[in-house]
Amino acid sequence: MKGAALGIDTSCYTTSVACFGGSGVLYDGRIVLPVRQGERGLRQSEGVFLHTRQLPPLVEEAFAAVSPSSIAAVACSRAPVDRADSYMPVFLTGLGVARALAASLGVPLHLLDHQSGHIRAALIGNEKLAEAPFYAVHLSGGTTDLLSVERKAPGAFAIEPLGRSEDLHGGQLVDRVGVCLGCGFPAGKEMEALARQATKRDLRIPASVRDLSCSLSGAETAARRALSQGQTAAEVAYGVYDLLARTLTRLLTNAVRQHGERPVLLCGGVASSLLLRELLHERCELPLFFGESRFSSDNAVGVAALGYDREVAG
Repeated sequence: MKGAALGIDTSCYTTSVACFGGSGVLYDGRIVLPVRQGERGLRQSEGVFLHTRQLPPLVEEAFAAVSPSSIAAVACSRAPVDRADSYMPVFLTGLGVARALAASLGVPLHLLDHQSGHIRAALIGNEKLAEAPFYAVHLSGGTTDLLSVERKAPGAFAIEPLGRSEDLHGGQLVDRVGVCLGCGFPAGKEMEALARQATKRDLRIPASVRDLSCSLSGAETAARRALSQGQTAAEVAYGVYDLLARTLTRLLTNAVRQHGERPVLLCGGVASSLLLRELLHERCELPLFFGESRFSSDNAVGVAALGYDREVAG
C-alpha cells in the first residue's frame, strides 16, 4: 500500500528532498548551497546551477531509504509564497524534477509554496495549534512576515499577511552583520555562538516598529556603528538578537490589540536560534510555539508532510 509522500524544495540556499509517512519523517536530505567566504549570497543563476547538480543524489538517497513503490504523491515548492506574482528561478529546478518523478511514478503532483512548507514543518509536534486560527511569524533570509493562519482542509492553509519588514529581513540582518564580523554565510550559527560569548549585554539597537510593520535596515547601520565605536563583535552579535526579540515582541503585541490573542508559531531559519527563543520567552507574554530546530531551517519536510496530508491522511 502506498503511504508516503516525497517532497522537494529548492530554495535560495538549500537543496532539499524529504519523505513523510504515517510514522513521521522517513527521509530528510539537504545540501546547503556553497557561498564563498566574505560573500553575502548567490545570484539566482548560480543557485539554479547548484540545485541542478545537488538534487539528483538526494533523490537517489531518498529512494534508497524509501521504496518508490510506497510513494503516493510528490509535492514541490513552486514559489516563495502562495501568491500569483511570487516567483524565483531557483524553484524551477525542483519543479522540473518533481514533475518528472510524479509522471514516472504515476502519482499526483501537489504544487505548494516555500512558506507553507515552513509552517507545516514547524507544526510537527505542535499539531494541535492548527485546530484553530493562529499567528505565524516566518523569519528567514527572504521573509519577515507576520501571518494569520487557518487550516481550511488537509494540507491546505488560508494564510493572510498582516505585517512584514519594509526593507531588510531578519535573516538578511543576521547575515550582513555576521559577515561584517567575520562569520561565514549563512551566518546564523556563528553569530549565535559569538553572541553567547558577550560579557556585556547592554547594547540596545533601536527597534523600528510601526503598527504591524517593521524596518531593519537602520539596525544594520546601528550595529556597524557600534562596532566602529568600540563594541566587541560578541556584544554587537548579542545586540542583533536582542533587537530581533524586541521587534517581534512589539509586532505581536500590536497584532493582539488589533486581531485578538492567539497562539504564535515561529518558523523559518532565524527562528531555529535557541538564543532568539530564549530572549522571546523573556520578553513576550503570548503563548509561543517553535518547531524543532532541525525543521526550522530550509527543508522539504514540510512540503512532503503537506503532500502526505492531502493525498494519504486527508
